[in-house]
Amino acid sequence: MPARAGDRTAVRHPFRRICARRGSAGPSGPLFRDVSQRNRDGKRSAREALREQRAKDQARDKRKRTLVVAGAVVAVLAIGTGIGLAVAGNSSNSSTSSSSSSGPVTPPKGATGTDNLVIPVGAADAPSTLTIYEDFRCPACDAFEKSFTPTIHQLEDSGQIRTEYHLVTLIDGNLGGTGSLNAANAAACAQDQGKFRAYHDVLYSNQPDEQNDKFADKNTLLTLADKVPGLKTPAFTACVTDGTHNSWVKKSNDAFNHSGFNSTPTVLLNGKSIYGGNNNLTPASLTQMVQAANKGKPAGKVTATPSP
Repeated sequence: MPARAGDRTAVRHPFRRICARRGSAGPSGPLFRDVSQRNRDGKRSAREALREQRAKDQARDKRKRTLVVAGAVVAVLAIGTGIGLAVAGNSSNSSTSSSSSSGPVTPPKGATGTDNLVIPVGAADAPSTLTIYEDFRCPACDAFEKSFTPTIHQLEDSGQIRTEYHLVTLIDGNLGGTGSLNAANAAACAQDQGKFRAYHDVLYSNQPDEQNDKFADKNTLLTLADKVPGLKTPAFTACVTDGTHNSWVKKSNDAFNHSGFNSTPTVLLNGKSIYGGNNNLTPASLTQMVQAANKGKPAGKVTATPSP
């Protein structure tokens, strides 16, 4: 029997659970959406009214466009270059406003990839790369981590894979709140201290229900840092409190939105999607896939074993 939406414990097929972006069809197969069942029922009842309103809006917009075009012709003849100056000024103001609201982008230490949006774990010269897009507030990501984390750690620590994490704020966008953002920032702060993997695992081990935006509370994130020896330093505390990497997290989420992927976790092995949809990935099959990809290739040099 399939699990009910929002059921976090009785999932018969945990290896195929995903969180999908609102409004996205996502991959084929059973989906466990971020939006609750009651929200979906409300959407169904509102569709007819929404279609009627859209039709009215389209008719009104058509009339407005006709008036605007006619007015623009008169304005061009009347004031010439003044129009160009006004448009340029508005564009400049918009750009400045966007830049100031996003703030400076500060990548965490050791970040790699395009625009330094990747947090790497494992040997830099590992023969295979596991790419993971995930959201600390996403229950499907939690299900994935609980099932695959021991296997991923073993493959990392033996130099078989290098894992590249892309942090996403999909649940904040779907349900509102700031828990995805704040948790991702805190994880980036842990990366600054060389303790990303350990804190990453702690966040998933203590993930609240997605409807409960507990990670929005920075004190909660700081308290969880006590579970990672040596992490809760004054520098880490200030980084979490000040949201030092917030703009970096937002840029990472923007990159995800333009990546063509629409659900979390998105998991790729050497650039090929291996999780979700019709991919029946298990920890054992992941190991087999990595072994096949690495056949005849030397393992990477692991300089230090990350904290568990």
